Parts: sequence; C-alpha cells; structure tokens
Amino acid sequence: MAEGLRERKKRQTRQYISDVATGLFLARGFDDVTIAEIAEAAEVSVNTVYNYFPAKEDLFFDRSKGLVDRLSRFVRGRAAGESAAAAVLRELRDEVVAVSPRVGLIEGYDRFMQVVHGAPTLKARLWYMQQEIHLNLEETLREETGAAAGDPLPNLMAGQIGWVHQSLMGWIAHEMLDGRKPDEVSREALTLLDEMEELLGEKVLNYAVRTAD
Repeated sequence: MAEGLRERKKRQTRQYISDVATGLFLARGFDDVTIAEIAEAAEVSVNTVYNYFPAKEDLFFDRSKGLVDRLSRFVRGRAAGESAAAAVLRELRDEVVAVSPRVGLIEGYDRFMQVVHGAPTLKARLWYMQQEIHLNLEETLREETGAAAGDPLPNLMAGQIGWVHQSLMGWIAHEMLDGRKPDEVSREALTLLDEMEELLGEKVLNYAVRTAD
C-alpha cells in the first residue's frame, strides 16, 4: 500500500528529529543534551518530540528499533534443512562480509559507543534490549519447534544462539573503539564467528532444523 502524504510527513518529521538529536548526542554526550534543546534545534515543540519519542533514550536508539526482533527474523527465515543456529551464523557472516552497519562496521561507530559508555541510562537500555532479544528468540524457538510451555530447551538454546550475536557485537564494538577500520575488523570477525561455531555443541547446531515442505 502506497504511503499517504500525512504518513510520509510524519515519518520525515520523526527522522529529522532523530537525526538532529543524534548529532547533538554525538557532539556533546547524551546526558548533557536536553529534550528542550533538541526541540529548539529541530524547530519543533517539546510536546512534538515526546509525541514521537516517549523517552529520551528512544531518540538515541531510534535506528536500532529492528534489533529486538533480529535473531527471531533470522530463525523464521531459515531454509529447509537449516537449523536455527546455522541460520543466525549464516546471516551474521553475510553482514560481516558486506561490512554492514547492522553489525557496527561503519565509520563513526566508535563515537556511537562512546556515547553509550558515557551514559548509565543508555547502558541500561542496551541491557534491556538484549533481554528482549533473548525473550523474543526463546518464544520463536518455542513456536518453531512446538515445545511445551514448561520445556526449558528453547530458553537454553536462545541463550547459546544469543551468545554468538552478543559476543560478535561486543568484539566489533571493542575493535572499532580502538580506532580500527571496518574492513579490517570484518576480516577478523569472520574468523571469530568460525571459532564461536566450533564452540557450539552438536545439540545446539542441530536444533530446530526446518523440514522440507
């Protein structure tokens, strides 16, 4: 369905406010920028900012809104004969090879992470997002395998698969904070993924294999 004029204007306004806020956060730090200053710089009212972003942290993590469902989408999109872990590893490798911003392989990512490390509320929000990723993945695995509500296996498997994603993202962030180039980090990240795959047990690697239709 085509996007209407009203919806397009709302999307553009939201994106503009987010871009202005991100610029201020990167320049001055998260805690030193107020909603009022963001509203003034974006030439909108404070109420307008809150209408689009209920919390200040939402402004900073606006571009990460697809992150919470990320691993679940990888699993739901796995091919016939492919396990949940294999699908996640494949998708992550594809993004690393593509030097994708989705895994932090972009110039300026170090500044983004510096802002996060400098603001306790952002670190808390990031931790909360990681918990949401885990819970979403657990629920997806439960649905995909037909596991009973009390079966602990989907939770355990979500923890193992989530460990790969979280470890990769953490390592990339560390390397980018050290001032390295995205393409250099990309090559070493592939080796890291191979090493993590070797650490996963056969039970994890063969869990939730999609059967052919």
